[in-house]
Amino acid sequence: QMQLVESGGALVQTGASLRLSCTVSGRPMNRYIMGWFRQRSGKEREFIASLERYTGATRYGDSMRGRFTISRDNTKNTAYLEMVSLSPEDTAVYYCAARSPSSNDFAYWGQGTQVTVSS
Repeated sequence: QMQLVESGGALVQTGASLRLSCTVSGRPMNRYIMGWFRQRSGKEREFIASLERYTGATRYGDSMRGRFTISRDNTKNTAYLEMVSLSPEDTAVYYCAARSPSSNDFAYWGQGTQVTVSS
């Protein structure tokens, strides 16, 4: 069974940067497309970014490109999300997810990590 564990969430001030990590176990991460999502309080889950297995091709959600950068290290079975210029509107639970290239759906999810940005 594939497991994803996020880490790196924290309470930070406006303007800060933060890097989240997602460590994968149970299956080789290089078989999957990795993605990051977030869910702000009272709102629907938002797609942040995804990253292909080997090509480095990325996709970003609306308004996410520029301040968020997804990356991965297949040798460490870890995906990352770099975030800069954080604002209180970025306060959310951030989730890592994985999907097979043959599927449109992210089937595997982590438990989430809380990011809180104070004003």
